[in-house]
Amino acid sequence: MQGVYRITRRVAASNASVLILGETGVGKELIAGAVHSLSHRRNGPFVRVNCGALSESLLESELFGHVRGAYTGAVANREGRFEAAHNGTIFLDEINSTSLTLQVKLLRVLQEGEFQRVGDTTTIRSDSRVIAASNRDLMEEVRNEKFREDLYWRLNVVPIDIPPLRRRREDIPSLVTFFLDYYNELNDRYVVHIEPAALEAMTDYHWPGNVRELQNYIERAVVMAEGDELALQLLPEVVTGSQPVETDQVVTGDVASLTAAVVQHGLRKVPPDATDVHSQIVDRVEREVIWQVLQECDGVQTRAATRLGINRNTLHKKIKDYGLDQAEEGGAH
Repeated sequence: MQGVYRITRRVAASNASVLILGETGVGKELIAGAVHSLSHRRNGPFVRVNCGALSESLLESELFGHVRGAYTGAVANREGRFEAAHNGTIFLDEINSTSLTLQVKLLRVLQEGEFQRVGDTTTIRSDSRVIAASNRDLMEEVRNEKFREDLYWRLNVVPIDIPPLRRRREDIPSLVTFFLDYYNELNDRYVVHIEPAALEAMTDYHWPGNVRELQNYIERAVVMAEGDELALQLLPEVVTGSQPVETDQVVTGDVASLTAAVVQHGLRKVPPDATDVHSQIVDRVEREVIWQVLQECDGVQTRAATRLGINRNTLHKKIKDYGLDQAEEGGAH
């Protein structure tokens, strides 16, 4: 994250386009806002557009505006977001959701700084800085012919890749404290202490929803707390690991069913009458599950064993049996 902050401060002083990459909930909009706030455009508007929230026709009108009569319901001229962002910054979130047709028009704005309202032939110029964000690998989208390569390179002048929360667990205590202070003030509460077991559970959790998920759980804990402590029981079962696994639901069946059972229920139970083919599938899936959990736990075997619900010595033996101690580089395949 320190590297992210350094790049943010450095690129803010320029007019270069910025492409922010990262999973949902890592804080891409916050970084975009920081780039704007630290730039010479800070006194201009900061306009946000969620490209994934609108259909293609509505998004085009939202970005570029329209004239009266351009389509049914267009009863008056309307200014678009690029016009509104003149002398400021426009943040295009989920840029990967745009259609190839709309991407051509976005490319023109980036290259020429001009566009036309929907239904109009008049060219409008906009001096706005473009910051885009994506929760998908845009180069992969380019290879799959879902995103224009020329637009990708035009956006990707300065990339900022925000790591997921599970890759920066040391930030969790500071984030918890920050959100406690924020929601205490917002709700007139006084939850100022954190139970060690609660902090340990939050540190061990893999956070698929990243910082946004953490923020949600802290707000819930502040609202539900009866005293001044964020206790373990205030956190959801998915974080505390207290939700029991009903192993009796794992049944024999075809390969797909068995694979799904192993993935869903971890390594706790394998059907006793599995065939050789089933056993091979179980071994392969089990190896991949262990590899993925080790990656999420940064190689900490004690934490990974807890996540998998098995003894650490058992995990160590499986790592050795599957050759994962020699596969730390290059992935498990």
